[in-house]
Amino acid sequence: MKLFMSVSLFIALVIPCHSQQNPEMRMEDRIRIREAVNISKLYSDSIWGGMSKAPFAIILVTDSIEFLINHPSPSKDFTSLGYDSILCSPVYFRKTVFSKYFLATFPAVNGVNTIVVGTPENTGRSTSEWIVTILHEHFHQYVYSSPGYYEAVNQLDLSGGDKTGMWMLNYPFPYTDSTIAVQYRNYTQALSRSLSAIGTDSFEVNYKVYLSERKRLQQLLKPSDYRYFSFQIWQEGIARYTEYKFLEHLDDYTPSKEVSALPDFVPFKLYHRALYKNQLNRMTQWQLSEHQRECFYALGFGEGLILDRINSMWRNNYLTDKFYVEHYGARSH
Repeated sequence: MKLFMSVSLFIALVIPCHSQQNPEMRMEDRIRIREAVNISKLYSDSIWGGMSKAPFAIILVTDSIEFLINHPSPSKDFTSLGYDSILCSPVYFRKTVFSKYFLATFPAVNGVNTIVVGTPENTGRSTSEWIVTILHEHFHQYVYSSPGYYEAVNQLDLSGGDKTGMWMLNYPFPYTDSTIAVQYRNYTQALSRSLSAIGTDSFEVNYKVYLSERKRLQQLLKPSDYRYFSFQIWQEGIARYTEYKFLEHLDDYTPSKEVSALPDFVPFKLYHRALYKNQLNRMTQWQLSEHQRECFYALGFGEGLILDRINSMWRNNYLTDKFYVEHYGARSH
């Protein structure tokens, strides 16, 4: 009887231990994150001075578990998995709190700006696109962590009393105004023609038309609406431009064998070309009334490339002269 009780007690103690084993990150997720971090270490400072010093904390959101990587001070609801030799970082986990479809950056854990991202499968991205998206979000970490960022955003006076930050997504911009829509189309067509004319004798003429059409759009918008338009281009549009600048460097980059072997990996050189074509198409084909805020990403992408042609040093002023990208081009005249 004592032997039976001893065996029963042993089973009762051991079985729960095995049933509560700590979760593990998938190898493919670990090597994707490692690739993004390595690319950033190699090239970020050549695009944005000091970007390598920005925090690179990441929460990978899976269906049931969130994994926290590169975070200096995890909250108490995270449990340590120890040091990961592939990620070169301690890793922590907890049950999923955030949406598994997230692609966002915000002070998610103890006030640290953290990339909160779902897996490629849940966010509908290939390995290559997902890695570049991580770099996009890391640019946001660089911006959000810069001195005076939040104070400057508050001074835009666009929140309408919202303290959650959701106004950045939900601001009542006049997307469906027919007069705005017509001038928006004139502006985007002129922007597209200027991009296509870079490196040709017709660039200056097209550039002046683009500036004129942009100014007309500004004049049609209420001051607050123009501040929102400018803010979105400055923040989200230039983040999309940053993706492209990373891809310029990756034309001659050799990715790790592990990443290259993933079935959905697209060579970065091919993705570079595809991104340019995709953004140009969105610039000219997307309707403001239909795609609304998403339109601003392609606009900032295009305006950033125009600025490269007009004033190659414009990025030096990005964090000190915030929100109005037209200021950077004016410096070259």
